Amino acid sequence: MFKRFLKNERGLTLIELLAVIVILGIIAAIAIPSIGGLIDNSKKDAHVANAQQMINAAKIAVTADKDLIPADGKFTVMPLEYLEDKGYLETVKDPDGDTNSYLKAPQGYAGDVSKDQGNDPKAAYSYVLIKNESTKLKYYVKLVNNKRGVKESDGSAVEEKDLKRDKVQ
Repeated sequence: MFKRFLKNERGLTLIELLAVIVILGIIAAIAIPSIGGLIDNSKKDAHVANAQQMINAAKIAVTADKDLIPADGKFTVMPLEYLEDKGYLETVKDPDGDTNSYLKAPQGYAGDVSKDQGNDPKAAYSYVLIKNESTKLKYYVKLVNNKRGVKESDGSAVEEKDLKRDKVQ
């Protein structure tokens, strides 16, 4: 009896194979866009994590050098390149590109911070902004590359408490 089953064994028909291929195609068409969204969200989360690391490095820098604290009501602008050059932060890897794709400092950067600024420069480079509000320091960050980055819709830096995925624009 077992031999009879083996002799009657047949492969799949062409229609059955086509049906399986169509079903797999439909599943792939549904899965690929959702995977693409997951990848983009993870890149946005990486941008936010990098921005938080910049703020943490700026806090360490201020702790190490009290001269970085701005006057009351003023800002200190600390470029990404300053944090990396002084060793407060290792080179930041951009999730959208290579290691050097974040815009790190203004044109003609001389290796120092801009202290006692009156407002957010809304500059086209990455920086941490430290604001002194009656001896309480508030930290803001802008981390950008050529495509997108962590910033407000008007191009200004994002306050530390507001760092979220939706701030990556």
